[in-house]
Amino acid sequence: MPGARSRRRIEANYWPGFVDALSSLLLVIIFMLSLFMLTQFFLGQELQGRDTALARLNSQIAELTDLLQLERGKSDDLNSQIANLTATLGSTQAENASLSTQLSGIGAGIDGKDQTIAGLQGDLLAAQELSSEANAQVALLNQQLAALRTQIGALETALEASESRDTQSRTQIADLGRRLNVALAQRVQDLTRYRSDFFGRLRQILEGRADVRVVGDRFVFQSEVLFDPGQADVQPGGLPDLDALAEAILQLENEIPSDINWVLRIDGHTDARPISNARFPSNWELSAARAISVAQYLVSKGVSPNRLVAAGFGEFTPLDPGTTDDAYRRNRRIEFKLTEG
Repeated sequence: MPGARSRRRIEANYWPGFVDALSSLLLVIIFMLSLFMLTQFFLGQELQGRDTALARLNSQIAELTDLLQLERGKSDDLNSQIANLTATLGSTQAENASLSTQLSGIGAGIDGKDQTIAGLQGDLLAAQELSSEANAQVALLNQQLAALRTQIGALETALEASESRDTQSRTQIADLGRRLNVALAQRVQDLTRYRSDFFGRLRQILEGRADVRVVGDRFVFQSEVLFDPGQADVQPGGLPDLDALAEAILQLENEIPSDINWVLRIDGHTDARPISNARFPSNWELSAARAISVAQYLVSKGVSPNRLVAAGFGEFTPLDPGTTDDAYRRNRRIEFKLTEG
């Protein structure tokens, strides 16, 4: 009997220690799972930050593409350089698309890890005694998290490289813009010099004519010099003046370099009194027809058609707002202006 009591006392002392060991193991497993879930949460925050950076980079690339298109339209001389920049941007966009694909793959991998965690929780609850196996599973998950962090670091490096290339492209575009502005300013200066020479010749040719005036940067012929009232056919008395004008234009074509784009604009104007006949229902048609008649005559004298622009303004841009006969006469005119093409 004493021996039996002693055995029962010894067996009763083992059970609390075994329960404490199982409880400690369960607490360790729960703590490791909680730590893993927190790690997953912070990893999701990091991935969301990468998505925001990608969106910002895509927006910058879109703005850069718009600037390149604008510069391409302004100067044919810079098309080859802008094409190279466009190719560079295309490569950058391809890399960004690749980075986005990799991030999507990482996101899919995270979803797979969530499923793995759920399976591990079931296994851990079913086999609490297999502490060594549970620790191995946790260690494997930590290795996977480290691998994910390494991938994210590589993606960050790639994004920084893309942003650096974007900055270099912006610098090149700014330099092209400055060079284009300098070239345009030089073209305007050259055209201004040739315009001054052209007007000087016309002043010498038409010197002493009261019906031909200079108004700002334009030569103004009164309509009576070239046309009969209400007509758009050049009268014989105005042909010598147009012949002199054609000769000056032909000399100008030979002197101005081919890379300067210029035209002689011929503007037809009438007075405010209405006209209505079968050929010209309004002053607008009459002014346009007169400008076209002058342009056609200059072309017949050898002037290049691509250097002439004919426009009709009707009565809508008067020189004199008055309603006297003299004001009407001043407003009936043909204007010649040398300008950029």
